[in-house]
Amino acid sequence: MAHHVTPETIDEWLPKIKLFESLPAEALDDIRQAIAPAYTYQVGAHSIFQTPDDARKGLFLLLAGRLRFYKINADGKQHTVCIQNEGSVFGEVDTFALGEVGSYAETMQASTIAFIPAERFEPFLRKYPELSLVFLSEISRNLRVQGEWVEHLVFGDLRGKLLYFLNRLIGKFAADGNEHDEVTLPLTHQELADIVGATREAVSLALKELANEGILTTGRKTITIDLSEMRQALV
Repeated sequence: MAHHVTPETIDEWLPKIKLFESLPAEALDDIRQAIAPAYTYQVGAHSIFQTPDDARKGLFLLLAGRLRFYKINADGKQHTVCIQNEGSVFGEVDTFALGEVGSYAETMQASTIAFIPAERFEPFLRKYPELSLVFLSEISRNLRVQGEWVEHLVFGDLRGKLLYFLNRLIGKFAADGNEHDEVTLPLTHQELADIVGATREAVSLALKELANEGILTTGRKTITIDLSEMRQALV
């Protein structure tokens, strides 16, 4: 569920934003002061938070919850671009863009999102040069991941697409997934179908085949992955 936002909860959440982990305390304090209550949103599950026509320029901080970014093709079919967990940052200012600008953003669960307008955030980039380096690094990582995903979408078969994206999601749904034997992802077959651009029926059949191989098991709105079997399948 979404959390009631107070100065105390902002103090608790802000250090958890991954891009800000290496910033000095002074920089975090400046960013904290830029987060106004009027720009902090508590959004219910399965709500549209952003549309392609959204013109707000600034930085969004996903303090709690989970978002799905997707685009809709000419036939009205949704294609999931990425899923962001709490601690993520997305948005656009004049000097850079993070996340999926021009996409729909839908909450997968109740979420709390803070917004820092571009005119309030860009002075931080001049005051703290290390912040610019952090964002450049994140942009490079996003481009690399998007390139890998496009390659799988264009050249991969459905089994390969599912294995690739499920493996990516392990890190998002379990911070220390490598220390466990299995990880459970809260995903339906339809949500996964939207991610890989296939029909639900085709995805269900492919998941059944992966289950027969011992790589995963499916439940009601969940997919549980055997990490050892997944690693072997990706070799």
